[in-house]
Amino acid sequence: MLRMTVPTDLPDLLGRVDPDRMTATVGTLAGDPMTGRRVGSPGGAAARAWLVDQLTALGAEVRTEAFPVRVVPQVYEAPAVTWGDGGGSTTLVFGRQVAIHPASADTNHPRRGALGVADTHDPAGRWLVVPAETSLFDAYRDTRGAAGLLVRRPVDAEGWQFTMLAGPDPGPLPVLTLSPDVHHAVLAAATGGDGWLAAATPLRRDDVTGVNVHGEFGSTAPGGTELLLTAHYDGVGDHPGLRLPGASDNATGVAVVLEAARVLATALSGGVRLAVALLDGEEVGALGSAHHAARLRTTGAAPLVINVDGAGSLDEAAAVEAGGPAHRLLALLDQAGRHTGVPLAAGPVASDNRRYGAAGLAAVGIGAGMGGYHSPADSPDKVDPATLAAIARLVVATVHLAATAPAAQPEPVGDQR
Repeated sequence: MLRMTVPTDLPDLLGRVDPDRMTATVGTLAGDPMTGRRVGSPGGAAARAWLVDQLTALGAEVRTEAFPVRVVPQVYEAPAVTWGDGGGSTTLVFGRQVAIHPASADTNHPRRGALGVADTHDPAGRWLVVPAETSLFDAYRDTRGAAGLLVRRPVDAEGWQFTMLAGPDPGPLPVLTLSPDVHHAVLAAATGGDGWLAAATPLRRDDVTGVNVHGEFGSTAPGGTELLLTAHYDGVGDHPGLRLPGASDNATGVAVVLEAARVLATALSGGVRLAVALLDGEEVGALGSAHHAARLRTTGAAPLVINVDGAGSLDEAAAVEAGGPAHRLLALLDQAGRHTGVPLAAGPVASDNRRYGAAGLAAVGIGAGMGGYHSPADSPDKVDPATLAAIARLVVATVHLAATAPAAQPEPVGDQR
């Protein structure tokens, strides 16, 4: 087990943060061999093996912990979707103009039917267009004999739809998501009593195993401080013919945690234990952190938890969300922001930090994500190295302050410095 040394001055620690190393980590995790890192996938296993090697090289005591994950949706074939009206027919582009909703039934043979409007036309044999103001739940009120449902989904700045793994249980019908412009055109054709659509929805659901990666540095004396740095390494995974690299979400968070651990591992006093949890299954409901938080409660451990979910682009401020008895941790984070010049603002960080907070642990989530959420646009070339450095320095400073000094009473997080 690694022996902690005498505390190092904070400026020296901050100077050790290397954005080039983190950029390389992001490139590796978001690369082709790791295929989007979906939980239970070969790409996820490749990422996990690489992360175990990285933590071992840092001198951590490394272990893995498995947990079950049920019914993970996976598109197993790019859907062929064509629609037409009196003016001709159009084949839609998968990932941009059309995608498969996670609540869709699995159909591998195309269904062709006339277009109709949900809750307006006779549903029998029709693809029903769900108006933007109508929820999918409400659309199911009268779908007897329908061919399927068509719902509107926004696109990002580069025209991609986002992919979701967590969501409602699968329904009885095929469900496709259409980009706003296609949805508008198809709804107009359906309202006018003209048009047809043909499509299949090849979407299976797999029961898989998620695996968390844990690394521990040093041991804690009675009354010492325990700190846990977390980030999820899983992504939503590639689709057939469509790469979803998962660079900002959340290869950047993993890169920050690894870099912070590298800087801190030999620089903390013997009264501090530093642990790292690289979590699986976040994209299917934060199941990895739920599993870990339950184990911590069972053992009576109560570390201060810092979770990083997105460090791709620091806009005006890093978002901070607190959970559990996090007053001291927030005070430390606020001081760290002042030391490093990183502006902080209270904001939603809907990630693994919520599972730890719900388990009664002091937890904060830090987020500085970027565009391209769950789409091909979330690529390594768009990640800002300065943001990686800023968030890593913030985490290093927070841990150092927790180990060396009591927290002073801060002004509320949300100032712009």
